[in-house]
Amino acid sequence: MTKQPQQRQIIPLLFVVLIILITVSVWIWKRLSVETQDYVVDQALPMTAVGLVCALLLFIPIKMLRRQQRRSQERTRLLTLFHRETTHEKRLDLAFVLLENNEYQIDGLEAAVPALKEIFTTTLERALGDKQHRIRGMAASHLGALQDISVVPLLINALDDDHAYVRSCAALGLGRLRAVEARDRLKVVSEQDWDQTVRSRAREALERIRE
Repeated sequence: MTKQPQQRQIIPLLFVVLIILITVSVWIWKRLSVETQDYVVDQALPMTAVGLVCALLLFIPIKMLRRQQRRSQERTRLLTLFHRETTHEKRLDLAFVLLENNEYQIDGLEAAVPALKEIFTTTLERALGDKQHRIRGMAASHLGALQDISVVPLLINALDDDHAYVRSCAALGLGRLRAVEARDRLKVVSEQDWDQTVRSRAREALERIRE
């Protein structure tokens, strides 16, 4: 509640500071000699620009490296929690977060892939009923991120689920797998499913398979 008023106060303050800096800069510039102005324009400004570019080129890879380090540390923490957890529901939640934190890649998760596959497969097969369709859908889409083609038949079957959300997630999972075996079924879904989102997901999956 207090953050928005604070932000509204900070923005006008920054604007005032910017105006003051511009005014002071113009005042100083007008009092510089012609030779100094020429030096600033011909040498100081280009050198400053080069320095800023170099700093930016250094900042980007450093930022990316730090981001990878944070993600790796978080992945290690989540993996530890996942292996220690015994209840199905909490393991499933951790499995979802693991892949999302890892940007749906299996790099660094190779040793956990069998356990992740088992829990997603079990969820997709047993989380039946209207109230659990979102969990089934998430399990289907996350299965595709594991890059294990043995789950393709299960995802193809999920294209017949009663819920459009599950069908769209199954199409997403098949697209992530680039499952050539599912091409014909996805083509039918992309043309005949009554839900627009499902048709769109199926078309996206077909495009990924053709890549």
